Amino acid sequence: MIDKKWINHELPPSVLPLERTRLQFFAKAIGETDPVYTDVAAAQAAGYADLPAPPTFLFAAELDSGAVDRMLQDLGVPVAKLLHGEQGFTYHLPACAGDTITVRTRIEDIYDKKNGALEFVVKTSKAFNQRAELVAELRAVVVCRH
Repeated sequence: MIDKKWINHELPPSVLPLERTRLQFFAKAIGETDPVYTDVAAAQAAGYADLPAPPTFLFAAELDSGAVDRMLQDLGVPVAKLLHGEQGFTYHLPACAGDTITVRTRIEDIYDKKNGALEFVVKTSKAFNQRAELVAELRAVVVCRH
């Protein structure tokens, strides 16, 4: 069982510089065809300062920093028993190439279902740009099978 003492635990901040090439690669990898995500001129014509981060890209900050891996280790959740339960995003401002995003995450809840056969970890995150402006709020639920 995952110890509920981790509820309200804050993970170390994750910092992610947004680079054009990486944003373009991600857009292509998810099948995004809108040129606003791959062509700087199209992005600027649409009102962006540079290439915007495609939807779901900000999730990469915690993956890159290793914060999610450390969280799972701290919680004692073996990766082999892990399931992706849910993910959601609320955007407030665009994040564009040239920005540096800092993601601050806390474990919001831990609960179980089916008499402990499934445990759920709910984590919420806030992504800020280099001007300390709130860019997005992220919510994810990971499931551990026992």
